[in-house]
Amino acid sequence: MAQPQIQPVVRPQTRYLKGDLVVFRDVERFWLGLPDHTFVGRVERSWTNVHNHRLLYDLTELNVNGNRRARAGIDPDYMRPLPAADAMRDIDTAPLNEPDTGAMTPAGVAWLRQHLAQHSCVLPPRR
Repeated sequence: MAQPQIQPVVRPQTRYLKGDLVVFRDVERFWLGLPDHTFVGRVERSWTNVHNHRLLYDLTELNVNGNRRARAGIDPDYMRPLPAADAMRDIDTAPLNEPDTGAMTPAGVAWLRQHLAQHSCVLPPRR
């Protein structure tokens, strides 16, 4: 019987810039089974640890109640980018020619209302 092929896991080598939005995991809380181990954050700066020469990031944790919490020395192995395309997908795919605006997502409706108010009721060209 043939042995299954094992492929090594490749870690993403993403460089983050100030202002990038990321999701990150507090790995200690995660492995201990504690709640609240995964957060959304904004990159504030990057720096290199002088002892092990690893690139680390300082983040501002963003949360629903508006509190901002600084997180220092985050390992990029536990961070992933939050692409703008994912955040804007509902607007990009909203059925703009649907007669019932209730069929659109709230974000699509908000965008459409703002666009129509600014441009004298002219819809953008269809892509």
